[in-house]
Amino acid sequence: MVNPEGRAPLVLVCDHASNAIPHGLAGLGVCDGDQCRHIGWDIGAAAVARALALRLDGPAVLAGYSRLVIDLNRQPGDPTSIPHESDRTAIPGNAALSDEAVEARLQAFFWPYHHTITEILGRQWRHGGTTPALVAVHSFTPVMNGFARPWHVGVLWNHDPRMAVPLMRHLACIDGVVVGDNQPYSGREIGYTVERHAGAAGLPHVSIEIRQDLIADAAGVAWWADRLAAGLSALLGRAELHRVEPY
Repeated sequence: MVNPEGRAPLVLVCDHASNAIPHGLAGLGVCDGDQCRHIGWDIGAAAVARALALRLDGPAVLAGYSRLVIDLNRQPGDPTSIPHESDRTAIPGNAALSDEAVEARLQAFFWPYHHTITEILGRQWRHGGTTPALVAVHSFTPVMNGFARPWHVGVLWNHDPRMAVPLMRHLACIDGVVVGDNQPYSGREIGYTVERHAGAAGLPHVSIEIRQDLIADAAGVAWWADRLAAGLSALLGRAELHRVEPY
């Protein structure tokens, strides 16, 4: 948790904040170098989420373990939830898991994270005086499967345009910034966390993806946090945003 008593009407989440693997899983058979790559976590995303929590005075929930242990942004049972391979790298410790082993990971890592988001959103809703928004922070590797991705930042969304569309307009006005509309991933295909906690409840929400080479150091994190905070702050100040709207 970051800034758990934050008073702004939003909750920030970072599904892939850490590349830690519990000692009991013996590194999943992955070398340290691969664990530190983008397959292990969203590089720089945790730092941006922390910075936004302070700039916007909102609480943030950050994952404590690697997405290779279990991906918190995937439906349990999805083949990519506990991947056998990621970006052509084998994950031996995830092969041929028993149902009991899968359930153990769900109970130890997956459900505690999502229960915490539910609790924080509920607290914001009860005591904040308005409907809270959910903002998910991710990052993406500059090159995937040999393709150099041209976007600096992506805004992912599905049915609810209330935050995504104006945020894209804000970011597109920044000189030199290339904004992806549901790029490099689509919020219509990937987005378990925001759909579970916000989309299904009609809460305003958006997912943000920042290219990892742009937030690889403190200066890059600060630059993006400042600009995202400016856009999000303007949105959060709109009273009409903070209401339940099923889409």
